[in-house]
This record gives sequence, structure tokens and C-alpha cells, in this order.
Amino acid sequence: MPSKLVIILMFFQMSFSQNMRFDELRKQFFESYTALQIPNLQASYVQNLKSIKPVKDIEKQEAFFKTIMQQLASVNVNSLGEYQRLDYYIMDYEIGLNLERISLEKQWDYKTQLDDSKSIYSIINGKDWYAYLLKRWVNADVTPDGIFQFGLEEIEKVKAEMKTLQEQSGLINEAFKEYLNDETFFYNDVNDVTRAFKEAKAGVAKSSASIFPYTSDIAEVKISQGSNASLAHVPAYYNNGTFFFNYFDTPFNKRQIGWIYIHEGIPGHHYQSMINNIVKRTNIQDLFWYPGFVEGWGAYVEYLSKELGVYKTIYDEYGKWEWDLIRSVRVALDVGINYYGWSDDKAITFWKEHISNQDDIGWREIERMKRWPAQVITYKYGAKKFLDLLNTAKQKDTFSFMKFHSTLLKHGDIPLTILNN
Repeated sequence: MPSKLVIILMFFQMSFSQNMRFDELRKQFFESYTALQIPNLQASYVQNLKSIKPVKDIEKQEAFFKTIMQQLASVNVNSLGEYQRLDYYIMDYEIGLNLERISLEKQWDYKTQLDDSKSIYSIINGKDWYAYLLKRWVNADVTPDGIFQFGLEEIEKVKAEMKTLQEQSGLINEAFKEYLNDETFFYNDVNDVTRAFKEAKAGVAKSSASIFPYTSDIAEVKISQGSNASLAHVPAYYNNGTFFFNYFDTPFNKRQIGWIYIHEGIPGHHYQSMINNIVKRTNIQDLFWYPGFVEGWGAYVEYLSKELGVYKTIYDEYGKWEWDLIRSVRVALDVGINYYGWSDDKAITFWKEHISNQDDIGWREIERMKRWPAQVITYKYGAKKFLDLLNTAKQKDTFSFMKFHSTLLKHGDIPLTILNN
């Protein structure tokens, strides 16, 4: 009978050998996936479908993913190191989603006429395509029915938050709504808007350093007035180190200053995008990006108003919930339009049930959701996942925001499912 030492040595030899085999497997995955030149995910469903490769290329992809799936099945995950294990989960995640995509592509009629003024529901297998894109954009374990219910629940939660703030104001509902349109809530000079965002930036810089890691390593975010008229429908956006706010020919709502800055700047998109350049990442990680994580992060940090000190009045906070209500309505609307086949009339009726006097935004968002199915859901779903993890972490005596965020951001953006592993 072998001694305990011999057994331990045999175990380590087996683990070492398997780790070496797994390293070869993930090297094969990286090289083969790269060589296959699988098109990247596009926001436009029409562009995604136009990018479907010829049948012989699809068959090569299918053979590759099925081969890797068989090889992964023989891997003992518990014997892998931390980053090997991370790659294992990502490979497994991607295999499942890619095989689902391939199954749909094998049924594709290349002669199909595509029109992005119509939702994906209108094409052959449209509901199946939507269910796949929902997983690809959001998370692999979601379903259209589940997401629709999630949207309805979030609408009611946000309305309750808004009602609480209205009551805190001391104004009755109608008087409160009228007051929100008072001229004192709006900027009419671009210099005032710029100054307000710079003040928000300075204040958040002080508070975020104590609850987010790596803030001293993050390059300064620039603030500039947007000039791209095609993006005028959004209040602001982030691109390559610069936070752009949109000020064209209408007054700028002061209630949008706080939440927009933290969503787009630090600790939002600018901060999170820089994290990938700071933390250790593997070659396989860098093959992919996960919008449920990325967009969810920007929405998540908006909830840390107390810690960031960004909402000075109840009206500043109300501005966050005004936009959060739009996001919540979009969740249910997206499923309704693209999976249940809602008409434009039914979609705008649903919008009006929950959002008053903003039909122009409603029509704009309906058109967006028809062109970009599932994309708008990433914000709310990702934020909810992070908030659930935060609430669980807060139950521990050792909780600290710095520790929590360090763990959450340790690998950069990854599938939300893997955060639980």
C-alpha cells in the first residue's frame, strides 16, 4: 500500500499533467477560434445576419466547437489554477452560445430580404434568433419570458422610488410634476453645463477613491460637448477617453448631471474600460467582450449615490430614477416587440401607460429596439446582477466596498454567469 506521501505526489503529478494538457487545449482554442474569423457581435441584427458565413465555414465552426466541447468534458475543473479555471468557464460559455448560433445559421436562407424598420420577429425563426441574441447580449441563462417579467417588476420598483421622492418634496403629485418643468432645473448655456459636469467630476474623484480600486491608475476622463448630431437623441455618451454631453438646441436638464457623469465617466464606463488594461487577463478573455457586464456596470454605479455623494438634492436623485424608468420600460418593450411580435401601436400604448409626455422618446426607443434587439436590456440586467451580489456581500461582517469591487473587477468584463463561480 503506497504511503501518504506517495499518494500526495501522485496527485500532484496527475494535476500537473492535466494542467499541461489544459494549457495545450486553451492554446488550441485561441489559435483555432482566431483562425475561423467569426464575425463580432453587431448592435444591428441586420448586420449580424448579413455577416453569416457560407455553409462550409459554418460547418468548420461547428466541428471546432464540438471537438473542444468533447475535450473539455474530460477536464477536472477542480485541478486547474485560477486563470485556467476562468478560461475553462469562458470556453464552455462560448461553446454553448456559438453552437446555438450555428444551429440557427444552418437554417438560414441567404436570399432573405432584410429590413431593419421591422423587428427580428418578422423573419423566419425570428423568435429563436431573438432568444439567442438575448443570451448573447445579456447572459446565457436568460429567457424572453423571464426577462419580460423582470422588466415589469423593475417598472414597479422604480415607480415606488419616484413616489417616495415626490412625497419627500411635500408636493402633491400634480404640483410635483409641474415643478419638475420649472426653468430653474435647466441650463441654457453650454458653459454652465460644462462647469456642472466638471464639478461633478471633482466631487466624485474624491469619494470614489475610497470604494473603488485602481482609481489612481486611471487616466483622467476628458469632458467635451458632443457634436455628432446622429447621437443627439441621448443626453451623453463615452468614447475613447472622453465623456461627451449633448447640448444642441434645447435646454439641458440639471437632473441629468449626476447620474450621467458617474455612468459614463468615473467610476462608470471610462473607469471600467481602463480596468481591462490594469488587471491580469488571458488571451482567451481578450477574444470576447460581455455587454451585460459592461453596460450593467455603468448602470450599477448610479445606485451608489450615498457613497459617491453625487445627488445633492432629492431632485438630483429623481433624475436618476426618471431615466431608470425608461430603461425598465425598455426591458419589457424589447421582448414585446421582438419576441411577442407587438405592433408599433401596442408598443407605444405600453410606453404611455408608464411614461407620460415623452412620446417622442418612446417612438425613438421603439425604432432603436427594432434595429438593435436585446441591446437595451444589458443595462438593467447587469446592474441587477451586481446589486444582488452587493447585497449578499453586505451580509458578511468583513464587508467593505473596496474589497467587494476589487473582487468584482478582478478579471475585467466576463460573463455574468461566471461571477458566481
